[in-house]
Amino acid sequence: MDYLPLTVEYMERTYAAGKIPGGFFKREGRNTEIETLTSRLIDRPIRPLFPKGYHFDTQVLATVLSHDKTNDPGIAALLGASCALTFSDVPFDGPIAGLRVGARNGELLVNPTYAEREECELEVVVAVGKDGLTMVEGGAKVVPEKLLIEALLFAEKAGQPLLELQEKMAAELNITKRVIEPPAVDEALVARVREVAWEPMCKALEVAEKIPRHHAVHDVHDLAIKALAEEFEGREKEIRGIVEGLEKERLRRLILDEGKRIDGRGPDDVRPISCDTGLLPRVHGSALFTRGETQAIVAATLGTSADEQRMDLLTGDITRNFILHYNFPPYSVGEVKMIRGPSRRDIGHGNLAHRGVSAVLPEIGEDFPYTLRVVSEILESNGSSSMATVCGSSMALMDAGVPTKCHVGGIAMGLVKEGDNVVVLTDILGDEDHSGDMDFKVVGTEEGVSAVQMDIKCSGLNEAIFTKALEQARQARLHIIGKMKEAIDKPRENYSAFAPRILSVHINPDRIRDLIGPGGRNIRGVQAESGAKIEVNDEGVVMIATPDQEVADKAIAMVKALTDEAEVGKTYTGQVVKTTDFGAFVRILPGVEGLVHISELANHRVRSVEDVVREGDEVVVKCISIDTRSGKVRLSRREALTDSGEEGGDRGREHDHDRVRDRERGRDDNRRRDR
Repeated sequence: MDYLPLTVEYMERTYAAGKIPGGFFKREGRNTEIETLTSRLIDRPIRPLFPKGYHFDTQVLATVLSHDKTNDPGIAALLGASCALTFSDVPFDGPIAGLRVGARNGELLVNPTYAEREECELEVVVAVGKDGLTMVEGGAKVVPEKLLIEALLFAEKAGQPLLELQEKMAAELNITKRVIEPPAVDEALVARVREVAWEPMCKALEVAEKIPRHHAVHDVHDLAIKALAEEFEGREKEIRGIVEGLEKERLRRLILDEGKRIDGRGPDDVRPISCDTGLLPRVHGSALFTRGETQAIVAATLGTSADEQRMDLLTGDITRNFILHYNFPPYSVGEVKMIRGPSRRDIGHGNLAHRGVSAVLPEIGEDFPYTLRVVSEILESNGSSSMATVCGSSMALMDAGVPTKCHVGGIAMGLVKEGDNVVVLTDILGDEDHSGDMDFKVVGTEEGVSAVQMDIKCSGLNEAIFTKALEQARQARLHIIGKMKEAIDKPRENYSAFAPRILSVHINPDRIRDLIGPGGRNIRGVQAESGAKIEVNDEGVVMIATPDQEVADKAIAMVKALTDEAEVGKTYTGQVVKTTDFGAFVRILPGVEGLVHISELANHRVRSVEDVVREGDEVVVKCISIDTRSGKVRLSRREALTDSGEEGGDRGREHDHDRVRDRERGRDDNRRRDR
């Protein structure tokens, strides 16, 4: 084994928050997104701190046993992982201190609570080691680079007491660490490999394109093994390792000594960019973003509130109406492997892009009632595919007609540092990420930063280096956004013909039950007959979703028919549902009944209600008043007859006398049948 088999697992137990898991089994299942992201936050800062040559199976488990629903247990888990490694016999170049820093109204906070985080314009999770920062991950509501630098320096200072405490505890425990001898170096073998492979390696790294360059480097490996096979028989693995070291050395020397990169660019040059939108004809919005040999095609889909992502967290159930997924298929890097769902890398990169893009989205509400899903498919990758996802997502959302505030772009920055010789690299390649000292991803708009992710492999990073890296990233971001604007500079004025149109209708909240009906029968019937998708909230806002305007109009009419309110002065044709001594109750609308007092039944004096109307009769009535407090409706058949021209009482009396005569005849017929 020639690598570190380290696994890190962060696990949340629902009993920690006094909850029982959902589902049939009532047991925690596969890792949630929060658990996966927190596992990555722990893994990234501790992995570089194991010594070279340490190849033991190592597992770090962090389990949440109790949660106060106020503070983030992930921060405690990061600190706990450092403590566990520091207080064990595992060789570990720690400790580290994990903390979250938030910026609220110009004030910097250490480990803000969930409530305080809602008010923060910036929040970053930081891991601080004895030589400075080792990891940064966070998001912002578009803030200037200066505030980010202040937060990082503040975090570095705030983490010192945690480092001192761990060191003090380790000294008291007096733990004896395992001794790991670094692999012995055969200087004679190193010299012979350099003699054979150095010049060919320098030539191979002059190839600008990724795949041909990798083939050329592979040929150098084969050349060295073949040339030294007899002299160093059975040591092919060592030879390959030394050749890899030569590759890294040459790449760094090019940058530090000659100011050149393996693809011919200067330190602050961005690879050629091309952008296009609307490539996929059936989707709601799409964009293709290409930067050098990295390419992402991104699709945006508009849905309704029924498409929201529902998440069961320790802090409670939440819904998410913006979803961003990142997919990294093996063909994007010329590999073949099994696909078994999203990897931790997929989830982490998707989360980074989600944070960066969400800062420019419109507020979800009645004016924009959509659920958004964005999916990025990486077609080709040679570094910074997560940043290509950010750029492609911004364009795809605009292509879908989503009223985003502005474009958001992303760039990956690198670093090569040896002593005081420091070079910051813009738009790093995969090889530069592997051989360099920093991977610093910066997402933002033309105005400021919205998300960051940084992994550091060296010590001695100071304010000057951070400032230079962020300024270089800002210039690159402005250049990239300029290219994106050439493809699409603002959101489309209209949504795709295939996207749902969501229209809203306001009804009286008391009428919601009439719209839904017993067991949902009414609302299901409206959806089945009209073809529209219908949702209603507790405030009485009915959302009707369909791409067809004719279908929408039909659904609106059906909703209004079920939920219309009585209007004073309006005439209705209703059905008598009940008679009493003092009048008749008439249903004029679904769920709306009113009283026709006996004095309002006819244009003449009525002795008995059933002389005029009976239960089941259809009658024309007029709404004459509605009680503002109780909502009771008063109706009049008399005024409806008057308005229709049946005045003077003659036709009304004749009509009522005919009804009485017919009923008396019916009673006589019934008595004769009984006899």
